Amino acid sequence: MSIIHYKIKEIPESERPRERMKQIGSENLTDKELLAIILKNGTKKQNVNDIALELLRKYPLSSFKELNSSELMQISGIGEVKALEILAARELGKRIFLRKNKQLIKLSSAKEIWEDSKYLFVGLKQEHFYCLYFNNKQELIERKLLFMGTINRSITHPREIFKEAYRVSASSIVCMHNHPSNDIRPSREDIIFTENITKAGEIQGIPIIDHIIVGEDSFYSFYEQNNILNL
Repeated sequence: MSIIHYKIKEIPESERPRERMKQIGSENLTDKELLAIILKNGTKKQNVNDIALELLRKYPLSSFKELNSSELMQISGIGEVKALEILAARELGKRIFLRKNKQLIKLSSAKEIWEDSKYLFVGLKQEHFYCLYFNNKQELIERKLLFMGTINRSITHPREIFKEAYRVSASSIVCMHNHPSNDIRPSREDIIFTENITKAGEIQGIPIIDHIIVGEDSFYSFYEQNNILNL
C-alpha cells in the first residue's frame, strides 16, 4: 500500500499547523504540529507535516535534548539549515526555562544553587564547567559557561574565572561542573583544582565559596563536606 504525500497547500487551511496555532493556541498543538511550524516548509516529495512525523518516529521528543545536527540531517527533508533551526529552538527553550525574571534571586545553600542550575547539565556527555557570580547579598548576578572538557576532564584556568568576576563586580563565586558518569565523588584533579582556585580567590579578594559537582539527581558540595579552604 503506497503512502500519499499531500502538499501543504492541498491540506485544508484550517488544518495547517500555523492556522491551528492562531485558532487554538500553541499549547493545544501536537508535537508534530509545533515541529512543523519550526521546520516551516517541506520538499517536493514531502510536505512539512510528513517530515515532522518522520522525525518524531525516529527520535521521540524526549531524546531531542541529546540530538546533534548530523543526526537530524539523517531525516529525509532536513538539511543543515533546518537542523540548525531545530537546535536553535531547543536552546532558546532551554534558556527561557532557566532564566528567571530580572529580579535577582538569593541562593543561600548548595542545595538551592544546585536546584536552580542543575538543568544546565541535563543530557550532557562531556564535563561542562560553570561559574555562578554573586553580589554581597548572596544574590545571583550571572551564570557563565567557561569551559567544556572531555568525557572525564575539564581544562580550566583561574584567570578566566576571575576576569568574569571583575566584569560583573562579583563579591563571591560558586563553581559547578558535572560528572557525566553520575559519580559525584570528587576526583583527585577536582580536589587539586578546587584548592588552587580557592587560594587564587583569597589573593584576588573574591572568595570561591563552593564548588559543586553535579550528577543526574544529586550533587557534591565541597563547602558542605568541609573541603573548601577559605570557609
